[in-house]
Amino acid sequence: MPPGRTLGEALAEGTVLLDGGLSNQLEAQGCDLSDALWSARLLADAPQQIEAAHTAYARAGAQVLITASYQATFQGFGRRGIGRARAAALMAGSVEAARRAGAVAGRECWVAASVGPYGAMLADGSEYRGRYGLTVRELERFHRPRVEALASAAPDALALETVPDIDEAEALLRAVEEFPVPVWLSYSAAGDRTRAGQPLAEAFGLAAGIEQVIAVGVNCCDPADADRAVEIAAAATGKPVVVYPNSGEEWDAEGRAWEGSSTFEPSRVRDWQRAGARLVGGCCRVGPSEIAALAGRLAASGP
Repeated sequence: MPPGRTLGEALAEGTVLLDGGLSNQLEAQGCDLSDALWSARLLADAPQQIEAAHTAYARAGAQVLITASYQATFQGFGRRGIGRARAAALMAGSVEAARRAGAVAGRECWVAASVGPYGAMLADGSEYRGRYGLTVRELERFHRPRVEALASAAPDALALETVPDIDEAEALLRAVEEFPVPVWLSYSAAGDRTRAGQPLAEAFGLAAGIEQVIAVGVNCCDPADADRAVEIAAAATGKPVVVYPNSGEEWDAEGRAWEGSSTFEPSRVRDWQRAGARLVGGCCRVGPSEIAALAGRLAASGP
């Protein structure tokens, strides 16, 4: 069960800790994620591995668990011969797996259902470029059915994450309007711009007046880029800021491998908090040990 208050209420009172990268924890557990469905494949083939990965983060101190639905789409499942009813059940099951993990770890955790970008379904790295040649309306039509499937499982929030450009952000915000679930909007940034090259201040401003949006920010970006993005998000919207960068390594989409070394430093959390961050954690290649370190930093700094 989730804690006895909403995630939005918790953000108004202090900092809340997210989990880290689900894929790297699954790989650490011996899972093969080379499939185009990435971690979403395991919702069908090995759901116990998904639950185990969530449990590792809950035990590390994470207060919010993000589901394995980032790359889960009706189109992607359809290519594997999984029909719409079964696909919808698998998406809802991603929320249930995170709920069970919190219980196994003996923690009351909020669950955020991941809604990844259109490019994640293509599995070609285009979620880091955006500008797919689709209209906002077409992107909205793509996202709405999966949003409905995830919302039906009653998550505590929807994580509209790794969004590469303003067009897709607008489409996602339209797609969630009819569902009474809080959302956060998180871009993947490079410097002070979206991956598609738009100014972050403009991108964040899109959500400024939307009550359903409880936080705005960035994820799956270089930790150094996250520092400035937190300040921009706070100034552009006045909302709590969400920040969960990756390790600092670079993803080679063609070679399907990470390159470089980690620059993720849990000590950054103090600067993020001072700039307005209230929902903090890690993304790709940030594991339970780093989340435990963040938990220790947050405990030392107080609410």
